Amino acid sequence: MADIATNRQANYRYQLLDRWEAGLVLTGTEVKSLRGGKAQLKDGYASIQNGEVWLHNVHIPPYGPATRDNHEPERPRKLLMHRREIERLIGKTKEKGLTLVPTRLYFKGPRAKVEIALARGKDVGDKRQAIKERELKREMERSFRR
Repeated sequence: MADIATNRQANYRYQLLDRWEAGLVLTGTEVKSLRGGKAQLKDGYASIQNGEVWLHNVHIPPYGPATRDNHEPERPRKLLMHRREIERLIGKTKEKGLTLVPTRLYFKGPRAKVEIALARGKDVGDKRQAIKERELKREMERSFRR
């Protein structure tokens, strides 16, 4: 299961609380473009509307060989999840400050999957603390090598 795209900014911007795997409803040109390994999750988010989960602002570029039958790059895409999982998500996203963020996009067999995470936004102080911890960890690894 090689990743097509990962959202590396998600760990920096948000505190990730819980993760789910969901299927994607895609058109043929979107699948071909994803097989080329080109997608961006950076500004993506998921929302729940009328009991369905939708993925927004995920950029899948147009497929080159397809001419007029190409897809819109940032259209909303429906996510496929079990009813119980959607109901659990509805309950958890009602809490203030929680959102759904896509963290990875990958193929599992012939099907495209997206991993979404329940996330709480970090404050500026939290981001500074994460940078400080990362620097300390790097420094410890350097000293062990010496």
